[in-house]
Amino acid sequence: MEIPERVGSQTNNNDGSGSKKEKKLAWWQLSLVGVGCIIGTGYFLGSGIGIKMTGPSILIAFILAAVGTFIVSDALMKMSAKDPQKGSFRSYAKKAYGSWAGFSSGWVYWFSEMLITGSQLTALSILSRFWFPTLPLWVFAVGYAVLGVIVVVIGTKGFERAQNIFAIVKIAAIFMFIILAIGVLFGLFGGSKNDFSIPGSMEEFLPKGMMGLWASLIYGFYAFGGIEIMGIMAPRLKNKEDARKSGAIMLIMLTTIYLISMVLATGLVSIDKFNGDESPFVSALEKYNLDFFPHVFNGGIIIAGFSTMAASLFAVTSMLVTLSEDGDAPKFFSKKGKLKVPPYALGLTICGLITSIILSFVMPDKVYEYITTAAGLMLLYNWFFILISFPRLIQATGFDHVKRFVGMGLILLAVSGTIIHGSSRPGFFVSILFVALVLVVLFIRHIKNKNHK
Repeated sequence: MEIPERVGSQTNNNDGSGSKKEKKLAWWQLSLVGVGCIIGTGYFLGSGIGIKMTGPSILIAFILAAVGTFIVSDALMKMSAKDPQKGSFRSYAKKAYGSWAGFSSGWVYWFSEMLITGSQLTALSILSRFWFPTLPLWVFAVGYAVLGVIVVVIGTKGFERAQNIFAIVKIAAIFMFIILAIGVLFGLFGGSKNDFSIPGSMEEFLPKGMMGLWASLIYGFYAFGGIEIMGIMAPRLKNKEDARKSGAIMLIMLTTIYLISMVLATGLVSIDKFNGDESPFVSALEKYNLDFFPHVFNGGIIIAGFSTMAASLFAVTSMLVTLSEDGDAPKFFSKKGKLKVPPYALGLTICGLITSIILSFVMPDKVYEYITTAAGLMLLYNWFFILISFPRLIQATGFDHVKRFVGMGLILLAVSGTIIHGSSRPGFFVSILFVALVLVVLFIRHIKNKNHK
């Protein structure tokens, strides 16, 4: 929970020091923090949509997404090592291309985090309906939204410490699935090694063809969303030169965990059992004598997902305050009141939550998939910005440029994949709408500034 507060903090300098002495991080600590922050409901629930689209070949989608994420992370960490900035990627965009880039990057990030918050809110509601199947999504959404806002307003130190525990819960949940799935293969819980199916042909591995794999790529990328936090926390490293190593180790750990769990999930059950309403890991172990697992796993994901949602609420509110203080948002958003957070900034965040609740009421069957797709795309737009900013701030080698173009190609591949699939296409248009809105405001701002000169 401390991470988002630093995004908008005015007491910290670019090197991470400030009026309050902060404990520096070793590279491995930052790696673990990154793993905990990135794993979220997008992986626990959203990956089921990806599996439904492409089957066992979801592994390729995750591998390609891991490669693309590594390229973006490496570029971000190189910039962080050379010039640690509190605003991270937003500051680098501004340095590389000017104020318009800082404005665009900051607002695209704000909208993406707002969409991610809505995605998490919907995911938590879907998971909660596991116990109360007759209740509509919006009932749960209202409850979690109110709790999330209370957390933002109170912001107690006890809850901040609990965030570390919640991060461990997410990692532990995946390891619990892996251990139980391996136990099934060894004959425990009524299973056997014969239950594990290995695709015997390309048709079994790619049941929906290359188009299905292409469409699923966005869900691979979405599972890695959150590397921006690594950039934001990089100034706290004991040795800033360790930024790249920290990011690389984090991605190796994350990719290994993802691939092992995906292999087990897709091998234990047919793809028609997967959907966006239930975690693929619960679906994979549903037929075995593990009555406790769905309840424990579901509860663990809800606890972890709520912590991620609360952190996102802090992030969007703090980012809005920072944008306001930099002149990239109306000044009243940074105006302080009696609350611990600026009331107008918090008010806009609450409006975003209300919009998510209304969406879950109007189209409950598809809202999660739409919001998840749009949120993933908004993140990728900012990742693309990181890659085009990189050579303007760092003396790039020939290999750096090759990596950049590969990374940009993979991002464009993921973005275009959402257009070809009917279920994710609306999410693409939602993301374009938000980007267009940012550009229109930027144009109006430019005209007003030009007329005042």
